[in-house]
Amino acid sequence: MMKKNSVSEESLIKPKTLEEVRVMIRAHKRNDFIFSSIGLLTITFALLTLLILFVDLVMDGYPKLNYQFFTDFPSRRAANAGILSAWVGSSLIMLVTFITAVPMGVAAGVYLEEYAPKNWLTDIVEINVTNLAGVPSIIYGLLALGLFVYTFHLGQTIVTAGLTLGLLMLPIVIVSTREAIRSIPVAIREAAYAVGATKWQVVLHHVIQYSFGGILTGIIIGMARALGETAPIITVGALTFIAFLPPAPLTSVAPFISFEWLQSGFTVLPIQMFSWLSRPEHAFHINAAAAGAVIIILTLVMNGTAIWLRYRIRKNIKW
Repeated sequence: MMKKNSVSEESLIKPKTLEEVRVMIRAHKRNDFIFSSIGLLTITFALLTLLILFVDLVMDGYPKLNYQFFTDFPSRRAANAGILSAWVGSSLIMLVTFITAVPMGVAAGVYLEEYAPKNWLTDIVEINVTNLAGVPSIIYGLLALGLFVYTFHLGQTIVTAGLTLGLLMLPIVIVSTREAIRSIPVAIREAAYAVGATKWQVVLHHVIQYSFGGILTGIIIGMARALGETAPIITVGALTFIAFLPPAPLTSVAPFISFEWLQSGFTVLPIQMFSWLSRPEHAFHINAAAAGAVIIILTLVMNGTAIWLRYRIRKNIKW
């Protein structure tokens, strides 16, 4: 008798429970749809706004986007002004930034993720690295001004600017390297250890190889950010008008490498754009629009290259 009563109670409760589950699932699906729709509309609005601004910038600067614009020095006459010294200065500074930030950042990321002991000191280092990735760029400029210019007496030179942007880029490279390494399955490490590989062999031939796409993406994105930075470069003494080029890094005389360019004055694309915008003539504003379009195109190309390389590398990896 008790068994019949329990069965009858289950039969009465079960349909109600199933109906509640169905209602809950429908509510969750509806909430997911609403959230996805809001996110899609937000992204679409942001992309359309960026596209409109970019098209307007290109249309304003299109008359100046020619070969002469890239091969002429800045001039007090808008018709003769170009960005030769600016893009050469940006290229040399990016070279110093890459050399100083990338090897150190990748090595630090690998050490923190694979070798560093898990203790309070490592936790403090990790928290500080993460926080430094979000520090405003002007802080790095003030730090570089006091450290490189006034303490080490490097002057307002290309090497100072490159080291400044290297400090700015270093936390980004460390964080991106660690995130790329964390994405590697533990089974790959265990399989390598199982066949007798040492810790260094596992890290070099497996962990870094499989995470190389993510590491490279972080490096390129960091370089793209450094390319468009203005505040730290102004702080360490970038020139707003420069009508000469630094000495060439490569020479025709042995040892065929020169480091004189590291001590040269410099300007960069964002500074040149700012200088033209500060002038009242409309012709200089057209030049500034053309320089801004060049910066945005370079940034998009670098980010697109990072995405493409990551896709190709991951596609070629055999798990």
